[in-house]
Amino acid sequence: MTRSEEFEELRPLLFSIAYRILGTVSEAEDAVQESWLRYETSQTQVEAPKAFLSAVVTRISLDVLKSARVRRETYGEPWFPEPLLTDPYQDPGRSAELADSISMAALVLLERLSPLERAVFVLRDVFGFGYAEIAAAIGRSEAACRQLIVRARDHVAAGRPRFEADKKARQELADRFFRAFESGQVDALQALLAADVVVQADGGGKGPQWGSGTVGRANVARAFAATVVPFLHIGGVLEQQEVNGQPGILFRDPAGHIVGVMALDILDGQIQAIRAVSNPDKLTHLGPIGDAWDVRREMNQARRSPNL
Repeated sequence: MTRSEEFEELRPLLFSIAYRILGTVSEAEDAVQESWLRYETSQTQVEAPKAFLSAVVTRISLDVLKSARVRRETYGEPWFPEPLLTDPYQDPGRSAELADSISMAALVLLERLSPLERAVFVLRDVFGFGYAEIAAAIGRSEAACRQLIVRARDHVAAGRPRFEADKKARQELADRFFRAFESGQVDALQALLAADVVVQADGGGKGPQWGSGTVGRANVARAFAATVVPFLHIGGVLEQQEVNGQPGILFRDPAGHIVGVMALDILDGQIQAIRAVSNPDKLTHLGPIGDAWDVRREMNQARRSPNL
């Protein structure tokens, strides 16, 4: 097998590692590409391509994350990862860990960790790498890696998100939510929301914060109904999608361009939290992007229409 073939076989794993460390699709893709360049030009004989490339992409991701953390600390709004519709890496033996670790809630939680803690947590608890491999990847001793994973697990334990284990039940509830949401039925929406459900939005100062900070089933249901009815009235389209391993919705303007993404956290037969991303910089990898501010202005005009 050529180096190119070896790399392409491992590309899904490398992207999945980088995305979980960075929380951004664009930077993860850049880290994977840089890993290929280093692999292609390496003069050494690589006996274990998976270990070698995993270490390379981890080190590159760590370097990027250290500078990214400064930007995120001054972000000014809730910071959410770039939405991912499909995780390219599949491993039936670790499917539960992979699905939970890619959720928006989990990735936001990982922001609390130091870069090294985050990398060790991802490599060990998500992908199951051994301590010797992790030590080689981050340039620390195995003993140091064991200390890092203990600290990371302690930080994560208190806020670790929980999701509906029964995927069929989760999808059925998501389908009911989508139908109620699309029709703007306040009572039907309330029946699906947890009493303390919360909406958070990441507009990055560049997109509307749809319903951000709204708390409680009655408030959230009314806010959503007041949003979706005019959105559909102006020709907007709702597209049901899986977002970061959880049920979600893509919002498209009348031209079919993406203006927002929403992900649902479902547990115990109810929607516990809703996270929306409208920052256009975080949506470009999904396709053509529309102007969410224009959409909001059209919606405001539609609300004043006697036909609405």
